[in-house]
Amino acid sequence: MRRYETIVIVDPDLGEEERGTVFDKIRELIPQTGGLLVEFDEWGGRKMAYEIKKKQRGYYVCINYCGGGDLVSEMERQFRIDDRVMKYMTVLLDKEADMERIQEAMTQSEAEAEAAEAESKAKAEAAAKASEVVETPETPTETTDEQVPAATEAETPPETTESEAKKEEA
Repeated sequence: MRRYETIVIVDPDLGEEERGTVFDKIRELIPQTGGLLVEFDEWGGRKMAYEIKKKQRGYYVCINYCGGGDLVSEMERQFRIDDRVMKYMTVLLDKEADMERIQEAMTQSEAEAEAAEAESKAKAEAAAKASEVVETPETPTETTDEQVPAATEAETPPETTESEAKKEEA
């Protein structure tokens, strides 16, 4: 199998549900044709370098997947039919992609992400417990002039500048 990356620009005026239907079609199409969806990364709305269909902005999505030439042909056919897709580009990343190695890397990255999420939750819980302060009754304390030492100007030496130091040396 080969590994591909497809960048799709969708109409930015579409609502969340309409974009979801376009992306769901793609997510369903890949396994139906014997492919493997590696990553589906939504980049969001961005300004385009030039106008496409009289629009200056677009909603970008990067799809990383493994499959055959028939998958790419079918996916691009769907993009041409759908008016909500403004532009697309498919790039061949690897001619001989090892599906087993890619699946292992995916499961490993998912496990690392889950471990990091669990660790951040544990830190948040620990911080919440540490922030809970046991309330103690406050007793008024009086401070007198004798307890607080007063700083006088005689104790602190005046600062000298570089030019004054040169004059003293000469």
